[in-house]
Amino acid sequence: MIAYCTNVHPAPDLAGILVQLDRHAVRVREALEADTLALGLWLPAPVARGLAEDGTARQHFRAELASRGLTVSTLNAFPYGDFHDEVVKHAVYFPTWTDPRRLRYTVDCAAVLADLLPDSASYGSISTLPLAWREPWTGRDDDRAAEALAELTLSLRAETHRHGRPIRLAVEPEPGCVLDTVADAVGWLAGRVDPGHVGICLDTCHLAVSFADPAEAVASIRAAGLDVVKVQASAALEVAEPGTAAGRRAVAAYSEPRYLHQVRENTPGGVLAADDLPEAFETLPAEHPWRVHFHVPLHAVPPAPLTSTTDVLVAAVAAVDPGTHVEVETYTWTVLPGAGDLADGIAAELRWATRHLRTGVAV
Repeated sequence: MIAYCTNVHPAPDLAGILVQLDRHAVRVREALEADTLALGLWLPAPVARGLAEDGTARQHFRAELASRGLTVSTLNAFPYGDFHDEVVKHAVYFPTWTDPRRLRYTVDCAAVLADLLPDSASYGSISTLPLAWREPWTGRDDDRAAEALAELTLSLRAETHRHGRPIRLAVEPEPGCVLDTVADAVGWLAGRVDPGHVGICLDTCHLAVSFADPAEAVASIRAAGLDVVKVQASAALEVAEPGTAAGRRAVAAYSEPRYLHQVRENTPGGVLAADDLPEAFETLPAEHPWRVHFHVPLHAVPPAPLTSTTDVLVAAVAAVDPGTHVEVETYTWTVLPGAGDLADGIAAELRWATRHLRTGVAV
């Protein structure tokens, strides 16, 4: 099965999460005519804390999920708080991995996930941010983040011992962050972390924006002794000729105030960067193709002259090991131009993923 990520649903508490699952996830499962639907669950920090402290509540939540035909083998623990504020932008990167709140949240998520894993799951995964936004960041911050991950690893080992199946952290490189690219993440993690418990989350939108080759990226992760713990199946927006009036007008429709939409331009001299679309319009030469960090639905071809990078997604999934967790993460439905019914859209994405991604990849 391929999961879909529930960070697209705003829900401040456990009751709200169940309402959203009834409103959307159950409808998706029914539309797919499936007995079960895999979720990449997002829990706001207060919800994760409450569940981690109450074993009875965890068992009750597991039963609520099962009664709806829903399973959970992976959590998205990148967003900590409200991911649906009017303006999120850089706030999504807080707290950083130098802040004790990030460690506590992730430990809580591990405790919750360990009790939610279906019997068929060989492991559980938790994706997290690439340490922090790139500024400010110092060598001392490197040390503090490494210490936090070492402490987390002790908790992950304890959960593995308690349940007999590993819970693994997946660090997710993202443009503009301390770990901007897969190469950055590999260089930072290798030698600092226990690869049995900490590896890479390969977000294929982020990978595409960096203009990296998918197969080479996966090979570099393996060569460093690390694993792709989780793939976030996502597609970036691409415009071949951003300097034309038609190209600029088309991509401008995706400039919106809630989320950060980093832009990269692939020039013969190297990849140029802008931290958001408004900045890109002002600072990039727009003489070569742009890729934009805007998660576009996998099944929906953007209007010409735009395209999406689903080819990068397909190649990346083909390169990872069978059994790697795959989570469809299109969190941008609420800001997507012309978006229709959410449950219908998610079901269409999952159908596309089932048809186009290599079999044997499961959550």
